[in-house]
Amino acid sequence: MAEIKKLAATVRSGTGKGAARSVRREGRIPGVIYGGGEAPTPLSLDKKELTKLIYAGHFLTTIFELDIDGKAERAIPRDYQLDVVKDFPLHVDFLRLKAGSRLRVEVPVHLVNHEAAPGLKRGGSLNIVYHSVEMWVPADNIPDAITGDLTGLDFNDSLHISAFTLPPNCKPTNPDKNFTVASIAPPVVSAEETAAAAAAAAAAPAKGKGGKAAPEKKK
Repeated sequence: MAEIKKLAATVRSGTGKGAARSVRREGRIPGVIYGGGEAPTPLSLDKKELTKLIYAGHFLTTIFELDIDGKAERAIPRDYQLDVVKDFPLHVDFLRLKAGSRLRVEVPVHLVNHEAAPGLKRGGSLNIVYHSVEMWVPADNIPDAITGDLTGLDFNDSLHISAFTLPPNCKPTNPDKNFTVASIAPPVVSAEETAAAAAAAAAAPAKGKGGKAAPEKKK
């Protein structure tokens, strides 16, 4: 289950671009929390703390307990915007989480035991189709990741979603019931290597029986 982190926020007055710019001038980040059958509430958050949380990774799959002016709200980030030049947060959206609710999230894929895959040991390449899988998950039990085992996979073998042990009550949104998550491709032989091998075979002397070169025919 994803770790629940605490984050302080305050209710900000006003909405729109002007109010958001005013919050940023104060060195804070505007945001909003919505959903759960309640009206959206505009927020103001600490810029330094929010930036650190975003760049720590897994921000959009982390559950937060927001302290909003003393009122605790459990929520998950649904979106955020970064400045295109300086990469600092401009805005963040939170979704309220109510008991028993479900939501769609991207769950990271972890692949293990690369060294136990014959195809990789013989020079094959790992083709990862999905680095994360979109899933319906319980709001109070969001998985950190799903793990796939590469043991025994050879050239042209695939690892399907059925090979993963999914957390309880978690279901992929993909309509394909057994979609491919990763596969192992054999080494690619370049056209130059193929041409060189063909030229070498053509240049080799013809062999007679017993492995000796066939005698030249008399004219």
